[in-house]
Amino acid sequence: MTGGAGFVGSHLVDRLLERGDLVTVLDDFSTGRRENISHHKANSQLTVVEGSILDSNLVENLVHECDRVFHLAAAVGVFNIVRHPLESLTTNIKGSENVFDACVKFNKPVLITSSSEVYGKNTSDLLSEDSDRVVGAPQKIRWSYSDAKAIDESMAIALHQQRGLDTRIVRLFNTVGPRQVGRYGMVVPRFVEAALKDEPLKIYGTGKQTRCFGHVADVVDAILRIDEAIEAIGKPVNIGVNQEISIQDLANRVIERTQSKSVVAYESYEDAYSQGFEDMERRVPDNALLRNLTGWVPTKNIDNIIDDLIAFLN
Repeated sequence: MTGGAGFVGSHLVDRLLERGDLVTVLDDFSTGRRENISHHKANSQLTVVEGSILDSNLVENLVHECDRVFHLAAAVGVFNIVRHPLESLTTNIKGSENVFDACVKFNKPVLITSSSEVYGKNTSDLLSEDSDRVVGAPQKIRWSYSDAKAIDESMAIALHQQRGLDTRIVRLFNTVGPRQVGRYGMVVPRFVEAALKDEPLKIYGTGKQTRCFGHVADVVDAILRIDEAIEAIGKPVNIGVNQEISIQDLANRVIERTQSKSVVAYESYEDAYSQGFEDMERRVPDNALLRNLTGWVPTKNIDNIIDDLIAFLN
C-alpha cells in the first residue's frame, strides 16, 4: 500500500491487519505520520518502508512482492497544492505512473484513490460518475489537483481497456475522522482544533458553500467492498455521503458540540490562499453505483464525525 501512514491509508491498514492480511506500507512521511500506524509497531504482519513513489525501482520491487496494490499516496490538501504546485503535480502524476508501470509489469491488481475534486466547479444536485468536469483555467493552480487526479483515472481506465489490468478507482468525497489534521486545509479538524482552544473558527468565503462529509470508517468499508466487487473493475466509483451541510452551519455545529466559546470569523479566499482563488459552491455525491455494486450504507453522520474528532484531539 502506498500512503499507508496517511489519514485514510492508516485506517485501511487497521482493517487489513484485522482481517489477517500481510501489509507492506510505502510512505515518505511528508504528509503521513508515523504515529498513525505506531500502534502496529509490534505486529509482524506489517512492514513499513520509508520511501517515495517517485523511486521507480523501489516501487517495482515492492509491487513484485505483493498480491495486490492499494495506491493512496498523493500530495493532498488545498493549502499544500496551492503552495507547492510543481511538487504536487510530480507526485500525483509521475508517482502514479510508476505504480501503474509496476502493476502492469507484474500483472498486479491495483485500486487507486481519486477525489471528488475531479468534478471541479460542477454544482449539480447529485454528481454521478459520468457527470461533466467543470474546472477553471490552467493558471488557476487550485485546479491542478483536479487535473492530476483525472489523469490518474484516465491512465487506470486505459490500462484496463488496453492491457487488461485489474484496476479499480474510488472517488473520495470529503472524508473526515480521527487522525486527520487541519494544517493542510481540511475544514472539520481545523474547526474542531480551534473550538477546543476557544479560538475563532475561520471561514473562507461566505460560508454558504456546502459539502457532504463521510466518516473514515464508512469510507474504508466502502473501499474494501469495491476491492472485492468484480463489477467495479475499470470504472470510477463515488464514495461519499449525500448529507449536505453549509460551512457556516458546520462551524456552528462544531461550536455547539464542543461547548466552545469560539466565534465565527470570515476571511476572503484571496487572503487565505491567493489572488483569484476559486472554490465550488456545493459538491454532493450520487452514491447509487456504490450502493448497487456493494450494498454499502453509511453508519455515521456529521455529529458522529465531530464527536470522534473531539475525542481524538482532546
